[in-house]
Amino acid sequence: MVISLKVAAEKENEYRRWQEKVTDLARGFAGFEDSELHPPADGEGDVWVVVYRFSDIDRLTAWLDSDVRRGMLEQGGHLFDAPPRQEVMAGEAPTRDIVTAVISHEVLPGKEQDFARWQAKVRKAQEGFPGFMGFELFEPVPGVQDRWVAAVRFDTREHLDRWLESEERASLLKEGRSTFADYDVQKVRSAFSGWFRFDDEESSGVPPNWKQAMSVLLALYPTVMILNLTAGKLFQKAGIPDYLSLFLSNVLSISVLTWFAMPLVNRVFAAWLTARPGSPAPRRFGTAAIILCYLVLIAIFALITR
Repeated sequence: MVISLKVAAEKENEYRRWQEKVTDLARGFAGFEDSELHPPADGEGDVWVVVYRFSDIDRLTAWLDSDVRRGMLEQGGHLFDAPPRQEVMAGEAPTRDIVTAVISHEVLPGKEQDFARWQAKVRKAQEGFPGFMGFELFEPVPGVQDRWVAAVRFDTREHLDRWLESEERASLLKEGRSTFADYDVQKVRSAFSGWFRFDDEESSGVPPNWKQAMSVLLALYPTVMILNLTAGKLFQKAGIPDYLSLFLSNVLSISVLTWFAMPLVNRVFAAWLTARPGSPAPRRFGTAAIILCYLVLIAIFALITR
């Protein structure tokens, strides 16, 4: 769910505190997965954007309809210059650090099929613009919202703005005006990031869990072994307690994994990690290569520790 809120002037700090309370309460509801708070971007006035993710529509609806949330909305009503707007999208979350425009439409009765056909034309036009990464159209969710929501993703804010401000889009909006009464646009930078990101826009996205596990193990094992043989011995000689030594070792290992080991593994095994289903050759080669790397690393550290 994407919520747009126009915060009253000089109420930003009070709004932040209120929003933290709301999010803390949402965490206590079944199905809550994550939330993001996006302050206003340049040129977008006082509109703040909040993104909530729940595991499914039923659990999101339970939060939306709860007395707890209703009470918080009443408590924070004085913080806003206009009623909040919310859009619900049921589908897979984006997996990259990208920019998404969430565009909601009030489709005219009886014009649903015409609207869907018009959105197909919009998508085709978007595909010709640099940085385009994906488009999804979400139908109304019964009992939750009546509006249609389109989500268009670009790799940068500049590329997204180029599309939104283009003459081609303006022409399409005029063409589609006969199918909807109004629309609203909000821009959200996805906060999803991690160890599995690739530059190839044609890749199949996040690798399956078993590939992720094999890749992390390949980077983690030598990292931990090297730190145990170096920093671990230094911590021991310095008389640092085990509980603190373990914490410092974890800090070092996570840092090495995030900024060195995992990027290196991702580059070397990118073709295997991003191979589409049904591509047996890269799959077999990559799996065998990683297992071979395991054996080589075990042999090396066996000799060193002996």
